[in-house]
Amino acid sequence: MSSTNNSLAMQRIVKLLDENSFMEIGSLVTARSTDFNLSNTDTPSDGVIIGHGLIDGTLVFIYSQDASVLNGTIGEMHAKKIASVYDMAMKMGAPVIGFLDCAGIRLQESVDALNGLGQIYLKEAAASGVIPQISAVFGSCGGGLTTVPAMCDFNFIESSNGKMFVNAPNTIPGNNKDKCDTSAAQFQSEETGCVDGIGTEDEILASIRELVTFLPGNNGMGGLTEDCADDLNRACENLGTMKGDPRYVLSEIADDHIFFETKKDHAMDMVTGFIRLNGTTIGAVANCTEVYDEEGKKDKEFANVLSAKGCEKAAEFVNFCDAFDIPVLSLTNVKGYKACMCAEKRLAKAMARLTYAFSNASVPKVNLITGEAYGSAYVTMNSKSIGADLVYAWSEAKIGMMDAELAAKIMYADASADVISEKAKEYDALQSSVLSAARRGYVDLIIEPDTTRKYLVAAFEMLYTKSVADSLKKHGTK
Repeated sequence: MSSTNNSLAMQRIVKLLDENSFMEIGSLVTARSTDFNLSNTDTPSDGVIIGHGLIDGTLVFIYSQDASVLNGTIGEMHAKKIASVYDMAMKMGAPVIGFLDCAGIRLQESVDALNGLGQIYLKEAAASGVIPQISAVFGSCGGGLTTVPAMCDFNFIESSNGKMFVNAPNTIPGNNKDKCDTSAAQFQSEETGCVDGIGTEDEILASIRELVTFLPGNNGMGGLTEDCADDLNRACENLGTMKGDPRYVLSEIADDHIFFETKKDHAMDMVTGFIRLNGTTIGAVANCTEVYDEEGKKDKEFANVLSAKGCEKAAEFVNFCDAFDIPVLSLTNVKGYKACMCAEKRLAKAMARLTYAFSNASVPKVNLITGEAYGSAYVTMNSKSIGADLVYAWSEAKIGMMDAELAAKIMYADASADVISEKAKEYDALQSSVLSAARRGYVDLIIEPDTTRKYLVAAFEMLYTKSVADSLKKHGTK
C-alpha cells in the first residue's frame, strides 16, 4: 500500500526529510473514475503521496508518485493532490519537491486526466519565481509529463532507472534506443539543459538536501544568510594557476570550500552554482576553459568563448537568482563567440538573453575578471556597462576590444612584422591592460588572486542593502 513504508514512494520521502518530520496529507484519496474496470482496482492515495516535512529544519512540501499503483499514472484525483501541495506551499512560502515515477496520463480517465495535467502546469507557472521548485525523476517521465520537471527550477535524474523523454527513442526517425538512448539520464543531463545532476537515488536525495540549504523558502524572504565560522580573510592559494576551472576557484573562495554546481553536465564551458560568502548564499556564473578530474588531471578543455548553450544556461540561472534575491557573482574569462554552424543558429538570441538577464537583475552584482575580457562578449558577461555594481580584476587580466596583436594587424595591415609587433605592445599598454580599464573607471579594484575571498566578502557585505526601484512595466520580453 502506498501509505506504508513498504512503498518506494514513501521510502524516498522518509530518506529525504529529517527523521520523523513527514506529515502525510490526503492518504485516503482514491480514484474517482469507475470506467474501464477502475472500480475493481485498488488505488490507494491514487498513486501519489503528498505532505510536508523538514530538511535541516526548513519546511518543505513534497509529492512522490507511487509506480505500484496504476504505474503511477496521472488521473484526476492524482493531479488534484499535486495541485493541493502547490496551494499549501504557496500559502506557507515553502519549496515544493516532486518525485516523478510515472507511466504517463491515465488512459481510463481520458480528458479528466488531461485536465489534471494542465492543472499541474498552471500551479507550476503560478509558483515560478515565488517558491523554489525541485524535482527528481526516479522512473519513467515521458510525453507531456516532461514539462513538469522542465518547469521546475532544479531537476535530478536517477542514473540507472530514470528515463525522461518527450518522444521515446524508437519513435524518432533514424534513431533507436540501442543507437542513442535519448531518454537516458546521461543524454538528458548533457543535451537538454533540464537536468542539474544524475546519480544513485541516495546521491540525488543528498544533493536535494544540500541544495535546499542554499535556497530561501520564497521570494519574500530576501537573501539567505547563516552563521559563518570560516576565516573571512583566508588567503586562497594557487587561484591564478587554476583560473581555467572556475569550479576550483569558487570552491577555494567559498565558505568551508563548498560549491554546489547546477546543470553540471550541460554546456560545461559555462559554470553555474551556489557558494556562501560570510554565510550569505551567492549565485555564481563563470566562463570555463578547463575541467580537472578528482586526481587533479586535466579532463576537458574549451575555448574561452561564449556558446549558445552556455549563454542560455547562465541566463536562466541569473533569472532564478534575481527572482529570489540571491546576489550574483560572475567570473569572466572570455574573448569572443563560438564559431560553428550549430551555435550560429542560436547565438544571437542566447547572447541577448544573457545580456538582458544581467542587465535586468536588481540583486547585488559583482564581476571578477580572471583572465581575458575582450569585446562585446565581455560586455555580456556582467560588465559595469550593463549594470555590475562592482568590477574587480586580477592583476594579470587583459581587458579591451580584442587581442592586441590582432588589433595591430587590422590597423596596420600593410606594415612590416616589426611595426606590427611594436604597435601591438603599444595597443596592449594603452587599450588592453587592466590598469588602463581601471583608470577609466571600468574596473573598481585590481587585486591579487590569493586575496580574492576577502575582497568579495567585503563587496557583497557592502551591497547587502542594495535597493533598486522597479520600472513602470509589466515585465520584459526576453
